[in-house]
Amino acid sequence: MRNLYLLICILLISLNSFAQQLNYPLTNPYFSNLEKELYSPENNFHTAVKPWLLPEINRIISTDSLEDLHKKKSAFSQKLYNWAWNRLLNQHFVDIKKDGFHFTVDPVFNFELGKDIEQNNGSKYVNTRGFLVEGRLGKDFSFSTTFYENQATFIDYLDKSIRKGWVVPGQGGVKSFGKNGFDYAWASGYISYTPSKYFNIQFGHGKNFIGDGYRSLLLSDNSFNYPYLKITTNLWHFKYVNLYAEFQDLKSAHTYELGFRKKYGTFHYLSYAVNKRLNIGIFEAVIWQAQDSSGYRGFDINYLNPVIFYRPVEFSLGSPDNALLGLNVSYKLAQNYVLYGQLMLDEFKIKEITSGNGWWGNKQAFQLGVKSYDFLNVKNLYLQTEYNFVRPYMYSHGTSIQNYGHYNQSLAHPTGANFSESVSIIKYNYKRFFAEYKINYIVYGADSANINYGKDISRSYNDHPNEYGNFVGQGIKTTLIYNDLKLSYLINPKTNFNITLGITNRSESSSIANNNSTYVYLGLRTSLHNFYYDF
Repeated sequence: MRNLYLLICILLISLNSFAQQLNYPLTNPYFSNLEKELYSPENNFHTAVKPWLLPEINRIISTDSLEDLHKKKSAFSQKLYNWAWNRLLNQHFVDIKKDGFHFTVDPVFNFELGKDIEQNNGSKYVNTRGFLVEGRLGKDFSFSTTFYENQATFIDYLDKSIRKGWVVPGQGGVKSFGKNGFDYAWASGYISYTPSKYFNIQFGHGKNFIGDGYRSLLLSDNSFNYPYLKITTNLWHFKYVNLYAEFQDLKSAHTYELGFRKKYGTFHYLSYAVNKRLNIGIFEAVIWQAQDSSGYRGFDINYLNPVIFYRPVEFSLGSPDNALLGLNVSYKLAQNYVLYGQLMLDEFKIKEITSGNGWWGNKQAFQLGVKSYDFLNVKNLYLQTEYNFVRPYMYSHGTSIQNYGHYNQSLAHPTGANFSESVSIIKYNYKRFFAEYKINYIVYGADSANINYGKDISRSYNDHPNEYGNFVGQGIKTTLIYNDLKLSYLINPKTNFNITLGITNRSESSSIANNNSTYVYLGLRTSLHNFYYDF
């Protein structure tokens, strides 16, 4: 994969024409006005394919103009003070722009201090430092790279989760630091090239997201970064994505010389804008292990075909590869209301579904949600609510090396499977002041006495105890309520540099245990990535 990365870099850099083709961050909590425009019935934009490409956004609304809405006029007349003011509040730390060339450098960080007021276990902290470098050469070529170095301590439920898999959610592997802390580093980056108005090619190490909701049951940014090659085609009302990726399985036996065992994934997503209100997307994916009982497979060239259906190919190969099929739909109900939904099929038989007998192999998931901009005609008031339902054993496979996961985390929902969830979010902002409240209500079935009831996607679905009678929430029925309230002030919109005061209450209860925490925190951060701790 490294050699392929270098080859593509050399090929792209050797081309004569280059350009601004940067991604918009997967998270940007301070620009709901941007989403409002993209979801407007007046615009025909494929919102489900993320991260969005900046040139495509700027055809509808200028991101620079949105940042200018938060611009703070300098209070100083002296050149040095004025420079410092703008670098802190309005501009990139380093910003070099010449003919056909644009280069920016920014520090990125997350300094957080907090305490769980229900448990006497000391203060918690996050100490993150890093940098973000982005550049554009000519019209068609861009690049971005980010590096983070971290030391942190976490509240109990996160600490237990990390020690179980030795992975910080979405941020990679850890090693011990100090008495109870963790040390971890992670990097991301990509190169982006647009040879014509019809194609964009990206190669990098990062995350992708398919969907219109807070969660995605098709492909989310929940797990750690991974190497990928993405080819996006835009033609008439269609957007077609070919995504090729390499994942790692930490649970399978591995050697020091070869590292963690590898698996590969190929994804197709065809988005069709039926009209300016209705968008329908078809999704398919296949996951296979790099090495099986027949020997080393590597990246199977059968799955390089950009226009195929995987089930026939998988069958023709006589392979046990993990193929999934999905649907994403969004409909703009009114000027500021969007209805959206997803359906994901891992394995199913029509006869077993219609019989309603709870066959274990009926592995499906669905999502239904709605979001509103300027809710109740209140400017800058945003409301979103969605429901997610995932059957037992969804995303799992006969071995963990072929499940729908990467680095001990699901490629879809952080809870895994065997759950139902309601999540609601309300946001409001006034100038640079922002407020956000989120509540998750999750009911899931935990394993009991080492019996696999279908929540842990890393366990083999061959271990299911019951052929029939399976239902969502089976096992130890557990209820989780997660409340998060935060108030923030946006310091610099170029990097989402902000100061945030928040409180998170998490309550988890079942017939065998009750766990509660109330975490109060203060953070100074650049919010450029989604980290999902609400599980």
